[in-house]
Amino acid sequence: MRDFSYLRATSVDAARQAAALPGAMLLAGGTTLIDLAKCGVAEPDSLVDITHLKGLDTIEIDERGAVIGALARMSHVADHAGIKGGFPAVSEALWQAASAQLRNMATVGGNLMQRTRCPYFRDPSNFAACNKREPGSGCSAIGGVTRGHAVLGTSESCIATYPGDLVTALVAFDAVVHLGERRVLVDDFFLLPGTTPQKEHAIEPGEMITAIEIPGSAAARRSTYVKVRDRQSYEFAAASAAGGGGGGGGGG
Repeated sequence: MRDFSYLRATSVDAARQAAALPGAMLLAGGTTLIDLAKCGVAEPDSLVDITHLKGLDTIEIDERGAVIGALARMSHVADHAGIKGGFPAVSEALWQAASAQLRNMATVGGNLMQRTRCPYFRDPSNFAACNKREPGSGCSAIGGVTRGHAVLGTSESCIATYPGDLVTALVAFDAVVHLGERRVLVDDFFLLPGTTPQKEHAIEPGEMITAIEIPGSAAARRSTYVKVRDRQSYEFAAASAAGGGGGGGGGG
């Protein structure tokens, strides 16, 4: 890890302005950021701490649906009575993600922003070719050991897999990502690799996730999340799906 500056943001606007500077990264739970920094992939010049911003960790539920603040902890959302009752697939997806320690620390906003990655991406000392780390350098995964890599939505530039569980349930029930002044369907928030695999999210400089909105529906209330994996905990999905009954909803 290299030296970096640290700033504790005092407002959402201040956080956006600081995060828009070259080399800056937002710090919330830090579970993915610290992991990637340790293996030499993430090398921020400055960290903008948003953990003390008020009002971004709330969970609001009414007849229209749920609005989950970006700083709400994964375990808190998973255990929320309104989420378990109105959006069980979301609760189940969160409970099956990562480990208990990580769920207690990680935020839902950070969960959406985690990097699409593979073992080659996480090992720059042995595999220099990675279009996600160094655009145009090639892809070490193509032609290598590819078990656990993506089979859909790939390109000649990247075959890495997005590891999150939550987003599967969010896509199934037409969730919307709040980016401040802009709203983006979660299905449009995640970008296919194409020729620019280093760009993974439809988020622009000066924007940050402030909330996730999930419309209420009969399908969401009767939903479930299924995950197939090599072991029963702390393992990425080999395949996963979320769906619901009662009209509409379904994805994987």
